[in-house]
Amino acid sequence: MRVLTGDIGGTKTFLQVADIYPNQYKVIYEREYRSADYAEFTPLLKEFLHEAAGKADLILGSACIGVAGPVSDNCAQVTNLEWRLDAAQLSKDTGIATVKLINDFQAIGYGLDGMSGQELHTLQEGKPLHHGPRVVIGAGTGLGEGVIYWHEDGYRILPSEGGHTNFAPADDLQVEFLQYLRRHEATVCYDIVLSGRGLHNMYKFLRDTGKAEESPALRDAIPVGDPAEVISRAALAGNDALAVQALDLFCAIYGAQAGNLALTTVASGGVYVAGGIAPKIIDKLADGGFMRAFHAKGKMSELMTTLPVYVVLNPKVGVIGAALYACRTSK
Repeated sequence: MRVLTGDIGGTKTFLQVADIYPNQYKVIYEREYRSADYAEFTPLLKEFLHEAAGKADLILGSACIGVAGPVSDNCAQVTNLEWRLDAAQLSKDTGIATVKLINDFQAIGYGLDGMSGQELHTLQEGKPLHHGPRVVIGAGTGLGEGVIYWHEDGYRILPSEGGHTNFAPADDLQVEFLQYLRRHEATVCYDIVLSGRGLHNMYKFLRDTGKAEESPALRDAIPVGDPAEVISRAALAGNDALAVQALDLFCAIYGAQAGNLALTTVASGGVYVAGGIAPKIIDKLADGGFMRAFHAKGKMSELMTTLPVYVVLNPKVGVIGAALYACRTSK
């Protein structure tokens, strides 16, 4: 079956046409766009389909698009954009009979079984339970979460807006950080903290409170680049004390929230860390700080050591999951 699949995020939108057969996934055409370049999604989609039609036959059996935001009645509002999507209208606009919209972390959840061993990095082997509950969490433009459970013949994914729950600091430094953020934010949620802008805020907090001194090199580089990328590169290189402290703080909060989500469901089937940031800082996630925070659950700390933890390395996992869901729902 030939399907249209996609992943809409606050920063980037990725669309793909693929052929899906038993044990085979073949990409026909794909392209990535800057979401901010388009006031609405429909013109972007029409542009993509026009380009794809010049490459291949576009008789599409169905379509499914993962959206970074809440989905209700097959309509979606993108959290960090002004885009509102209506699947029925998209079907009329494109002529595709079946169009489904799902939460982006639902799409990632469906894509996990399509990942090979090389596309997952193990942070903790744990003691996997066959058909056990799974969770997925991922920081990028914001923080996404999903809960995955086994039902009858396969895993089902519950969409979640858990990234918008209130940030709960785990130590004195994090309490200070919360107080710092509350000067500018009415509500401090994990979506603000565990994101690209969250890492930048951690850097500014540590600088402004005198925890470390800002280097002239980073002071000059941040305004002309992506702040999170500039900070994380410097931290991974180990040559800037302020950047290192910021990324350490980020990973500690990330590990703690991953542990919170895992403990909520007792995710014996696996904890999957996805999103755009994790693969870029894999060395830092693997150096111990993330997992120490993950384990730090008091009486439940021993239980936390039994839960498998993986980093998803394939950035297209959500696109693959949406494609697999499109095939499932077209039957």
